[in-house]
Amino acid sequence: MPSEAFRLVIATLSEITLHPKHGTVDSSDSPKKRFRPLHGHRFTLILIVLFTLLGGFLLYSGSNRSENLQANLSGLDKIELSSFPVVVPNMRYGFALDTFHVAEGTIQPNQFLGDLLSARGVNYQTIETLSANSKDVFDIRHLRVDRPYVILSKDPEAAADYFIYEPNVYEYIVFPLKGDLTAKRVSRPMDTELRTAAGRIESSLWQTMVDNGLSYELTAKMEDALQWSVSFHHAQKDDEFKLVFDQNYIDGEQVGVGEVYAAYYKNASNEYYAIWYGKEKYAGYYDLEGRPMKKGFLKAPVKFSRISSRYNLNRFHPVLKRTRPHLGTDYAAPYGTPIYAVGNGVVVEASYTSGNGNFVKIKHDDRYQTQYLHMQKFASGIHRGVQVKQGQVIGYVGSTGLATGPHVCFRFWKDGKQVNHLNLQFPPPDPLPADELPAFFEVRDQYLAELQQAVPHPFSAAVAEEECE
Repeated sequence: MPSEAFRLVIATLSEITLHPKHGTVDSSDSPKKRFRPLHGHRFTLILIVLFTLLGGFLLYSGSNRSENLQANLSGLDKIELSSFPVVVPNMRYGFALDTFHVAEGTIQPNQFLGDLLSARGVNYQTIETLSANSKDVFDIRHLRVDRPYVILSKDPEAAADYFIYEPNVYEYIVFPLKGDLTAKRVSRPMDTELRTAAGRIESSLWQTMVDNGLSYELTAKMEDALQWSVSFHHAQKDDEFKLVFDQNYIDGEQVGVGEVYAAYYKNASNEYYAIWYGKEKYAGYYDLEGRPMKKGFLKAPVKFSRISSRYNLNRFHPVLKRTRPHLGTDYAAPYGTPIYAVGNGVVVEASYTSGNGNFVKIKHDDRYQTQYLHMQKFASGIHRGVQVKQGQVIGYVGSTGLATGPHVCFRFWKDGKQVNHLNLQFPPPDPLPADELPAFFEVRDQYLAELQQAVPHPFSAAVAEEECE
């Protein structure tokens, strides 16, 4: 229909040509064309017919195009988004890194923020202002070797725009290098999963933890939970441990261990439990009866060590080459290992002698004193008369005085006499108040159920055979 109307209009127009004076040219075969004037009503009629035909054609054509457009639009829901190229920006630290020139690295020994930024076009006045403005957020003097950083620049030929430093896996610091020049500390979103772990010792506690895919951090936290009850320096083959703890994740990757809620350790003759009770007033570790794990003294003054020489009244001295009573316990550890005060007290000596080397002596009360020998150096602030708390670092392992290698000789006095502290038994502290015990027991039972599901793995072949029999 529209094509026929359009052809009719064209045919009509080809028959007549409008004259400016409202006439037509006779297009007959007469050799002499002559002008024939049109009357007004005939001219008007022709125009009406022509515009009617054109209007009908345009209306139909427009309607047809609208239907086609609507059909095309209705088909959009059938087009998958994957048909279109989607560019996902590389987002880190809250920035689209694709829009910056990015320089990444790690802090090197003797490298300072001024060195890094001046090399990127930042002037020293800006660096000084940044340092002053940001000191309450992060002290730029505390950049640590091997920690990562990123420098962002909109224009690589101009001064950098941002410096980003990661002091740890849990957070990062953004230093704007233009504008207000004030740093911002940002905590990364972290997910936490409650997990259990268990193991049976084959050679050493540390090796067993590694064999079970567990971290040194978790090992240290287990020692912290049980440090008043278990001497891990006596760990033996077939000892068992079980743990309930929080595993932290950032972007789906393990980044560290959170709280250890329950710890269990079994040796040949005893079983030990430590249950975390988090109520603010009583926060700490307790045994199964609700008695605090924290006792008067830690079992040892150093972590991650071994006993290299025990209390022995007939010991042959390795330096003096003669029999001489050894009235302490030697804990061998690498140079610089922290040495902890085993209990609260007052430092009565922090000095040096040719035999003891650098040593600290602490009075805990009128009955007990402890001494720590052969230190590499004293911890900051340790001197005679200062108060110290249980677990406070008082010095670092060394080999000063009469020592053949790095260790701390730990000595313990009871009623003025040196004794073997490993044989001492101290009375248990009082339990939680009676009205607090029901809430504690509820928490305890929850974690005990979790511990029961933690099975030591891998088993040694010998132990597995014994259990099958």
